[in-house]
Amino acid sequence: MIPNWLIITAGIGQIFTACIYPYVRHRVFDWYSDVQKLRPLNQEIAKTYGRYIQGLNLSFGLIAIILPTDLQNNTPLALAITGLIAAYWIGKMATQLAYYPMYEIPQKRLFKIGSYFMNGLFLLFALVYTWLVLFNLKNIQL
Repeated sequence: MIPNWLIITAGIGQIFTACIYPYVRHRVFDWYSDVQKLRPLNQEIAKTYGRYIQGLNLSFGLIAIILPTDLQNNTPLALAITGLIAAYWIGKMATQLAYYPMYEIPQKRLFKIGSYFMNGLFLLFALVYTWLVLFNLKNIQL
């Protein structure tokens, strides 16, 4: 079994990312200034997608904190949920590695340290949920 404390730690980290997301968009990326340059409908679409990301991070965190044992109970549902969350974080990491280095991120010390910390969290999430997927696949009870 995967230690519940590790799953709960990932859950807390995901809730942290949901909470810090507006700060990062506003202070690090000046996202709202860029969004203001879009047409009104596109502004709302961009904001909606931002809320989806924030909501998914919060939801995944709550699931991990409330149901850590259920995420590794070897059922098809556990496999489906952990597979979804693993794919989400692996996709996030792939996007981060493939596209983000092409853009200039402010070089303030806090932002540099924060980027290493956040990337570490994203890697933790991808690893924990991939481990859960593999565990559920190996032991699945149909």
